Amino acid sequence: PALNDMEIEQIVAAGAEAGAVSAGYILLRLPLEVRDVFRDWLAKAYPERYRHVMSLIRQMRGGKDYDAEWMKRMRGEGPYADLIARRFEAAIKRHGLTRRSLDLDCTRFRPPRPDSEQMCFPF
Repeated sequence: PALNDMEIEQIVAAGAEAGAVSAGYILLRLPLEVRDVFRDWLAKAYPERYRHVMSLIRQMRGGKDYDAEWMKRMRGEGPYADLIARRFEAAIKRHGLTRRSLDLDCTRFRPPRPDSEQMCFPF
């Protein structure tokens, strides 16, 4: 948030132009050590934005840097998370990337030969 979310529409457009048929997103997650690495990087790379970015993250994570609760960890909650979701949904609709899954052609699957070394691990 407040670092590259202004590029959502451009990224979706570039994906569509490159041939994508669907798109998804995950809100920035900061579990365990990742939080400290991100905070250190943010303080060095964007010191003027540090407080604002961390404030937005906490607004979307129930006042915490990270919320591991199922469904919340991927999308967050609150007004800013809703804004990101609406912008993303509008962008994928505009570019026709709303197809959620691809039909798989199972006729191309070939099981490995019994004499194959595919599952032979040397340990």
